[in-house]
Amino acid sequence: MNETSMWELIHAERARLSDTLAALEPEQWEHDTLCKGWNVRQTTGHVLAGAEQTTAHFLSRFAASLFRFDVMTKADVQRYGALAPGVLVTRLRATTTTTNLPPAPIAAMLGEVVAHAEDICQPLGISSGVADEALIATLDAFANTGFPLGSKKRVAGLSLKANDIAWSHGSGPSVEGPAKSLMLVMVGRSTKLADLSGAGVGELTRRLS
Repeated sequence: MNETSMWELIHAERARLSDTLAALEPEQWEHDTLCKGWNVRQTTGHVLAGAEQTTAHFLSRFAASLFRFDVMTKADVQRYGALAPGVLVTRLRATTTTTNLPPAPIAAMLGEVVAHAEDICQPLGISSGVADEALIATLDAFANTGFPLGSKKRVAGLSLKANDIAWSHGSGPSVEGPAKSLMLVMVGRSTKLADLSGAGVGELTRRLS
C-alpha cells in the first residue's frame, strides 16, 4: 500500500473515532478501557499525542525522558488526558488531514487509531466501525512490528488466521479467531485470548503472561 492510500485510511479512522467520541456521555469518558490503568479520556489523549507528534518533538520528548519510551508515554498520557473531552475531540478531528508523524512507519499511525478505538469501544459495548481494509493493514503492520510493541516477537512461529475476514499470517501452531481479537492480543491485551482457539494459543498465552 502506498503512502497516499495509507494516509487515507488513517484519516478515515481518525474521523470515525472522533465521531464516536463526540457521541459519548460524560460518564463514559471515565470508563476503563482495555489499556490497563487508562480510562477513555486518557486513552484518547494517548491517540491524540501520537496524531499530533512530529519527528523533532518526539526526539526532544524522548531525550527529556532519558530515552525511556514508557516514561515518555506516561507523561504524555497524563498531560493530554487532562484535557476536556470536547478539546480532545476537536483536536483529534483536526488531525484528519495532517500527515505529520514521529520517526516511525506510517502504518504505526494507523495501528494507533485502530487498536485504541477497540480499546475504547469494546468495554463500552459499542462498535468502532473500523473498515476491514484498515483492520487488515493494521494486522499486517503489527505482525511485523518490533520496538516498541514487540508484537512481531509475540507471534513469531505461529500461524494466525482470522475467522471473520480474509487475513492470515505466519506458519506453525495455529491461532484462530476474530480479527480484532487477534490484533489486540498481538499488542498484549491478554483478555482477548479467550476469543482464540488452536494449538498455538497455549504458547501465545505463555508469551503474554
